Amino acid sequence: MTHFATTAVRSGIETDTQFGAITPPIYLTSNYSFEGFGKPRQYDYARSGNPTRSGLEGALADLEQGAGATVTSSGMSAVSLPLQLLSPGDILIAPHDCYGGSYRLFTNLAARGQFELIYVDQTDEVALQAALDKNPKMLWIESPSNPLLRVVDIEKLSGLAKDKGCLTVVDNTFLSPVQQQPLNLGADIVVHSTTKYINGHSDVVGGGVISKDPLIAEKLAWWGNCLGITGSPFDSFLTLRGLRTLPVRIRQHQENTDQIVAFLDKHEGIKQVYYPGLKTHPNHEIAKKQQQGFGAIVSFELDETRYDIARFLEQLEMFSLAESLGGVESLICHPATMTHAAMDEPAQVRAGITGQLIRVSVGIEQAEDLLEDLKKALALSSLPSEVSNAEELSHESC
Repeated sequence: MTHFATTAVRSGIETDTQFGAITPPIYLTSNYSFEGFGKPRQYDYARSGNPTRSGLEGALADLEQGAGATVTSSGMSAVSLPLQLLSPGDILIAPHDCYGGSYRLFTNLAARGQFELIYVDQTDEVALQAALDKNPKMLWIESPSNPLLRVVDIEKLSGLAKDKGCLTVVDNTFLSPVQQQPLNLGADIVVHSTTKYINGHSDVVGGGVISKDPLIAEKLAWWGNCLGITGSPFDSFLTLRGLRTLPVRIRQHQENTDQIVAFLDKHEGIKQVYYPGLKTHPNHEIAKKQQQGFGAIVSFELDETRYDIARFLEQLEMFSLAESLGGVESLICHPATMTHAAMDEPAQVRAGITGQLIRVSVGIEQAEDLLEDLKKALALSSLPSEVSNAEELSHESC
């Protein structure tokens, strides 16, 4: 079997039969001529099929070891695609701490009657089993979760779902197929926002859905065409180009993250660090078992009695305040007001998202520069000692 890095680099290489181009060309056409009356070629219309997009779909299927893939126009259209397998009355179980955009979509589609919806803390075995006992049609897993990086045992949950005749869908965006392959752990469908690590350069919006069963892959391809949510040729070309360096980028992302986590974990001004790579993380052993690395996303809570959060974010120079993740550049965000603003306050509280929570997507810059930037921002955002002491006294009196 070919190694992962080789598959990522060689996908589509030297497939041009007309001119022998090493890099597969971009087919920027909206339609294709028929060979003759009643004789369509392999492709007839770009929404339903395109050679450039097919190249990316084949690469994603190979890397996730699936039977087929559909490339979509965005991460959210990728999330939407498996939901087309649900009918009114079917039950979807979703994690209570999922990505804010997914939460918004699930909640509003359920409110319109497309399916029944149960949010559950999937680390709570009793609550999860109670939900599964209602015979759901689909179990949606996000592991690690966004933004608190909770990890669930995908193999175990997939087995429980199969016992109920339930499909398992895993959002694998945070790790990419380099660090986790859910289909090999028993999942039926894998979802990616290819905007993130797979493209890796913050210049394309896209998504991908990979299926283990060829029949499910065919159904999802049909729905992708029917809904018109398939990806464009140019975006597919750029994403395939980004995919070629994915293993190398992930290696540097991980090395930088390890150093930043070590720094944050020892800093007295950080209340808590959320990262599965820490032995103190409640799901560390599960992550260690099913992942090939702990990822390049880390969340932490600043001690509000010591630091002004807004000022801390403003002082950073090497971390751009922005949504998204997985690009070569380091990003930082405030989930409560940014990525998870679609959640109302009670939902944020249930998910554990506080006003002090910060999420970092660690890039591939020199680690020493990133660490120095964090140190400087923490120093410049420190509250005067008398203010800090007064707040501590106030908290004690409460």
